[in-house]
Amino acid sequence: MQKIYPSATAALDGLLFDGMTIAAGGFGLCGIPENLINAIRDAGTKDLVIASNNAGVDDFGLGLLLQTKQVKKMLSSYVGENDLFMQQYLSGELEIEFNPQGTLAERMRAGGAGIPGFYTKTGVGTQVAEGKEHKDFDGQTYILERGIVADISIVKAWKADETGNCIFRKTARNFNHPAATCGKICIMEVEEIVPTGSLDPDHIHLPGIFVHRLIQGSHEKRIEQRTTRAS
Repeated sequence: MQKIYPSATAALDGLLFDGMTIAAGGFGLCGIPENLINAIRDAGTKDLVIASNNAGVDDFGLGLLLQTKQVKKMLSSYVGENDLFMQQYLSGELEIEFNPQGTLAERMRAGGAGIPGFYTKTGVGTQVAEGKEHKDFDGQTYILERGIVADISIVKAWKADETGNCIFRKTARNFNHPAATCGKICIMEVEEIVPTGSLDPDHIHLPGIFVHRLIQGSHEKRIEQRTTRAS
């Protein structure tokens, strides 16, 4: 099956619809699928529910979809770098389902593994636990968290072969692996596509069976907070 598409727009063709759920890889601005995000913005798809550790910054990454008010709800862990996110939440324009970071990663992993839910102690006794089932095991209270199954996953890797076997680069692996597995369709953008068989099987981070569509793109790789010593 041919997985390589000429552009992000082509790779998303026929997959986008209003009200859909998207799992997005990345952590801050590290390893975000920026070309796919731009294509979703240009498509104008609205009322999106997006599961992602955070929502980019005001003018980059998922923050671009907040600017155009295409996002209805975020399932996130950290939103402190985005003033627009805060403004839309406080004004009631944007819904937020806060998740502890490990819980969000496990919800994605569980969804990709066919696990509908799991119990965790994280969040017990806090606002995170409100409205969730509680259950005691061995004298300890746990809450039930549901696995996330998204309509599509948008993720970024460093390098992939033509069948989608891919390698993430250093910390850019972050949420990309669990996000890739929990989408019904996974669209991946990479910096380089190499011939099938040229990657060492022992170095593969995500097997191509999880990747349905693949594009090669250019990436800006912004730094959120650049801290340097005074000259």
